[in-house]
Amino acid sequence: MSLKVGIVGLPNVGKSTLFNALLKKQAAYVANFPFATIEPNVGVVPVPDERLKKLAQVVKDEEGMENLPPEVPATVEFIDIAGLIAGAHKGEGLGNKFLAHIRETDAVAHVLRDFSDPEVIREGSADPKQDFETVETELQLADLQTLEKQAEPKGAVSKEDQVRWVAVSRFKEALQSGKNAREVELTVEEQIAAKSLSLLTAKSILVALNTDEEKLKDSASHEERFAKELGISKNQVVAICAKTEMELAALSFKEQQEYLKELGVAESGLERLIQRAFSTLGLITFLTAGEKEVRAWTIKKDLFAQEAAGAIHSDFINKFIRADVVNFSTFVEVGGWKKARELGKVRSEGKSYQVLDGDVIEFKIGA
Repeated sequence: MSLKVGIVGLPNVGKSTLFNALLKKQAAYVANFPFATIEPNVGVVPVPDERLKKLAQVVKDEEGMENLPPEVPATVEFIDIAGLIAGAHKGEGLGNKFLAHIRETDAVAHVLRDFSDPEVIREGSADPKQDFETVETELQLADLQTLEKQAEPKGAVSKEDQVRWVAVSRFKEALQSGKNAREVELTVEEQIAAKSLSLLTAKSILVALNTDEEKLKDSASHEERFAKELGISKNQVVAICAKTEMELAALSFKEQQEYLKELGVAESGLERLIQRAFSTLGLITFLTAGEKEVRAWTIKKDLFAQEAAGAIHSDFINKFIRADVVNFSTFVEVGGWKKARELGKVRSEGKSYQVLDGDVIEFKIGA
C-alpha cells in the first residue's frame, strides 16, 4: 500500500525548506525504486530499515552471488500542500486546491514555526499552538460544510443510508463543539458508511515542530512539552530543524552521521518523521528475500496473511495457498531459507495468520 502524508502550514513556517530536504533525500535514493516519474510537489522517500542490508548479505552468501541483491525499502509519499491561509474553507487563497489535495492523503503533517530567525518575516504565524489551531479550525469548518450538504434520508431507506446518517449526525455534533472527526467513536458499520464523506479532520495527524538547531539535543523534552500544549500524543510530535535537514541531505551518509553526532542526536528529524508516520497510522512492514531483491512491504497492523499477500500483487489474494514465515532474527541467524527449512524454523501459516512486523515471508500461490 502507498502511504501519503500531506505537509501543511501557514506561510514562512519552513514548510518549503522541509519539503526541499525531502526531495533531496528522494533524489539520493531514486535509483533504488522502480516507480514512474512523479510531479514536482510529491516527494517519495524511503523508510529507514537496517534489516534490508542484513537480508541482502544473507541472500548473497546463501546463493553464492557476486553482488548483493537490490534493496527496496518501504516508501512514504510526502505531498507539499500549498495555499493555506485563514479562510481556506471559503476558498480564500488557494483554499479549494488545498482542501482537495488533503483529501487524497492518509495523514496530515502540520509544520509549525518554533525557530527564532528574525530575518524570516512572520506572515500570519503567531506561535506553534495558535498556528496549529488555525489550521485545525479551517479543516473543521470545511468538514462542517461537507456535512451540511448531507440530506437526511426520507421514506423507505436502506440500512446503509440509516447508518450513514447516524454517523453524519455524530460528526456534525462533534465538529460544532470544536472537536475533530477522528475523536468521534463509531461502530464498524458507521465507519464503513462514513468513508465516502472523506472528512479532513478524520485523518491522523503529525506535527513537525520546526525548531532551532541547538534545541535538537533536547528534542524529547521539547516534543513532550508541545504535545501537552497541543493536546495530542508525544509520539505525534517531531522536533525538526528544516534548515539542518536541507544541509544533511546534501552530505554523504558518513558525513551525515558525523554531523548528527556533533548535534547530539542519533538520527535525522526526517527519519523520525517517517517512522512516526508509520506508527501513527498503525502500519508495519513484512519482508521478502530472494536473488531478485530484498524488500519491505507496507501493510496495516494485524492484517491476515491472505490479505497481506495482496500487497505484492492483487491476484495473490484469490490464489493464496499458504505463507512460509520465519522471524527476521532467526532468518539472519541461521543464514537464509535453506538452512531455516533444514532446522525446522519455517512455519507454514494459513490465510488467517496475522502478519507481524519483520516477518520474512514466502507466499505460495496457486495457478
